[in-house]
Amino acid sequence: MTSESDYAIPPDAYSTDTECSEPENKLPKTCSSSTDNGKTVRPVYRHTHTLTILFVYKVFIKFYFTFSFSGYSNGTHKIWENQINIIEPYILPPVTECAVFFSAVSLSSMTSESDYAIPPDAYSTDTECSEPENKLPKTCSSSTDNGKTESMEKSGYLLKMVKTWKKTWKRHWFVLKDGELLYYKSPSDVIRKPQGQIELNACSTIARGDGKQMLQSVCNLKADSPHLLEEWLRVLQSVLRIKAASPLFTHPDTRPVMKGHLTKVKHGYSKHVWCALFGKTLYYFRNQEDKFPLGQIKLWEARVEEVHKSCDVAEVSAQYTLSIQSVNQDPVYLLIDSPYEKTAWLYHLSVAAGSAVEQVGTEFEQLLGKLLRIEGDPGSQLWRHPTLCFTNEGLSSPLTTLPSQALQTEAIKLFKTCQLFINVAIDTPAIDYHVTLAQCALQVCLTHPELQNEIYCQLIKQTQKTPPYGPPGTLQGWQFLALCVGLFLPTPPILWYLQVHLKRHGDSRTEEGKYAIYCQRSLERTQQKGDRQARSSRTEILSILLRNPYHHSLPFSVPVHFLNNTYQVVSFDASTTVEEFQSRLNQDTGMRKTAQSGFSLYSDDPTGKDLEHCLQGNLKICDIISKWEQASKVQPSFVTNHWCTPSRLYFSQQMRGETERERLLLAYQTNLEITAGHFPVNKELALEMAALLAQVEFGDFERPFSPGASGAAQTKSNQTLKQVLERFYPKHYRHSCAEEQMRYLLSARWASLRGRSSSECIRIYLTVARKWTFFGAKLFEAEVSKNVRVWLAVHEDGVSMLEFNSVVILASYPYKSIVTFGACGQDFMLSSGTNTSKDKSTEKHLFAMAPSKVRDVTLLIASYINCTQQRKAAAHHLSAPALLLALSGEMKKSKESRSKSPPAACRPSKTPTLL
Repeated sequence: MTSESDYAIPPDAYSTDTECSEPENKLPKTCSSSTDNGKTVRPVYRHTHTLTILFVYKVFIKFYFTFSFSGYSNGTHKIWENQINIIEPYILPPVTECAVFFSAVSLSSMTSESDYAIPPDAYSTDTECSEPENKLPKTCSSSTDNGKTESMEKSGYLLKMVKTWKKTWKRHWFVLKDGELLYYKSPSDVIRKPQGQIELNACSTIARGDGKQMLQSVCNLKADSPHLLEEWLRVLQSVLRIKAASPLFTHPDTRPVMKGHLTKVKHGYSKHVWCALFGKTLYYFRNQEDKFPLGQIKLWEARVEEVHKSCDVAEVSAQYTLSIQSVNQDPVYLLIDSPYEKTAWLYHLSVAAGSAVEQVGTEFEQLLGKLLRIEGDPGSQLWRHPTLCFTNEGLSSPLTTLPSQALQTEAIKLFKTCQLFINVAIDTPAIDYHVTLAQCALQVCLTHPELQNEIYCQLIKQTQKTPPYGPPGTLQGWQFLALCVGLFLPTPPILWYLQVHLKRHGDSRTEEGKYAIYCQRSLERTQQKGDRQARSSRTEILSILLRNPYHHSLPFSVPVHFLNNTYQVVSFDASTTVEEFQSRLNQDTGMRKTAQSGFSLYSDDPTGKDLEHCLQGNLKICDIISKWEQASKVQPSFVTNHWCTPSRLYFSQQMRGETERERLLLAYQTNLEITAGHFPVNKELALEMAALLAQVEFGDFERPFSPGASGAAQTKSNQTLKQVLERFYPKHYRHSCAEEQMRYLLSARWASLRGRSSSECIRIYLTVARKWTFFGAKLFEAEVSKNVRVWLAVHEDGVSMLEFNSVVILASYPYKSIVTFGACGQDFMLSSGTNTSKDKSTEKHLFAMAPSKVRDVTLLIASYINCTQQRKAAAHHLSAPALLLALSGEMKKSKESRSKSPPAACRPSKTPTLL
């Protein structure tokens, strides 16, 4: 039974009037009523309904973390708000059923006193027509362009079905806010982390249940009354409708055409909001940080114009007023103080509405509107208008509408930069002049996205031919345009103008035409993969300037180095991501996908430190190279980015289906751990493993002691043995034995491998190495106290602490017992806890290590946990029950083996048994 402390006033206690309601003087409807005898009578509902949530499972399940000062934490993100008072409980009515279907997952989380949240009904439940800015924010509803007010936030009690061995109902306090459905134990727990979260997305569907038996993956919710049921259904449908149609959620990386703070007025009520224009819809938010809009105004076929102050806005002071009049709707007014912002908003809103485009904006934009109206007719005389064509003169004003005077000044400087780049001939010895010009201009456009449309208009103007003679130096203008197209794209209608321009000039018979064709290809790729984050690197600019990229589908290339001192050259374009790059690399080298092989792409540190950085799959290769160049302390012309592919994650199941290339690289990866002292091998075993790799690297050993052997052969043999010892023998063993003796012992073992193939030697090497319990684990040196060093081993089952010299297990922390992990000051912190019915405790462990290693171990643990969750989800949906039992049995055996003391590989072994 639910305790009385878990109850609060129901959400329907107040009226849900729409426009211009005045809830301040309203009384609660259903909480209680007083009779003339002074007694309180609580209402009893007779008809009830239920909500059911169906989770449509996907191939994988996302595992969420929160990165804070103390590191990663399982659970949901923090929300800060106030605590509401608990009111006198009311009588719960009986309930029946209905259904809601979501393709989402419920994420349970741990409660924490340090995490806070506020339910939306902590504020008054007024709607769109709230009073001006001196009122508290009204957050329960959102307005659309059809004049109706749709609720976007709600809170209240619902009963959630819990499916264990028996279906039971558990009461929770649900909060719908910012498009997320969270649930708590009671309203008093909203200051803590929620017990779970239901993520609403565009694929979710809502339907009413009929009380029949549902599928196993169905989560049922019960409402207390038909009235509450309708409210929940209505608000959830409103949220899903906006998420399904809004680019804020369908394409979260989309850049708004225009954004800024405005005062929105409707029906005489004003509200200061943050506005963002996406496509043909204007969204407005409570503030710039909000992700879920208060409402939206659809602009297509609306009338947008500047008006004088009307009676609706007489009480609000503003210099300029824009009116948006939708069909059959009341007007909405936008109040703006700056003349530049007014001009910019008027132009962009008019373009979105599709009305009067030829009368607003600059002369260039008006001509563009006329071309758009005739659909870019190639025979039109507008193409020859001087404003649209090449000029040697400077600009007195920008070609596009900009929201501030500072940006207008910057636009004129930008045109001067373009003119210098185009008019000054490229001299190969002094080509860095053009590299600097391009990088400075592109950086300005990335810093001020409002100038991205401007630079495209300038470059299109300077590459526009005027028959019968073309302008001089347009080839360099096309080269500059090729750099821009791979970096970012303009917004409509400039994007349409760019596409028409490229189509008109594309011609494989001329150099300019070839650049135009390349720009078309690059534009399509940028549309698919999105804009980049960093300016073009020196490598990218030189590649575009020194050779025509038309002849190469992938115009750039870099070498990727492997641990066996080989490399593979991989090509890419301006929009290639790390995931695509590595997929092409795997295909060229005969390796499996990254998720199957565990090999990842790494980049060296630009500061010269002995560090490597694992590259995330969604990053773009050109961005990585550019940031690496900017961070490098050495002159960019004398450095090159170093790429390599060491193994990042190792799972014991990966050995099934291993390719020859993967086994070879894994053996060299193990060799690095052995030579660094991270692998428990004795001297004898280390020599034999060094001999195996020597046979792989150099082939059969040639004895220099045979009759007739010259001194040169003896010297060459000694140099080869010395090289093998330096590369394949542990450093700490080299100083304990004479070099001549080590060469003799190594030569004897190497000679015994005569006739062995490389694949056979690699098989033997890995068979020996895999006998160690922590094979494939990544070891980090750390200090637990002063002068007490240990190894922190991160592997597929968890994190283990090993003794520094003997590599004996001191403690193990399975992933399921880890609560939080990450940086804590200068140290790495790991909190582990037990969660049993009798004991619930958390223990914190601090490990001192270098800051770069703290970051590496944190990301590695997070990757293992994420990958483990994805594998479990895939096995749950794609594997047979028998296979699941087998896998769980293997995992259990693996965990048992890790709990045992010193590995067998640490003990002395006989030579014949190994080879």
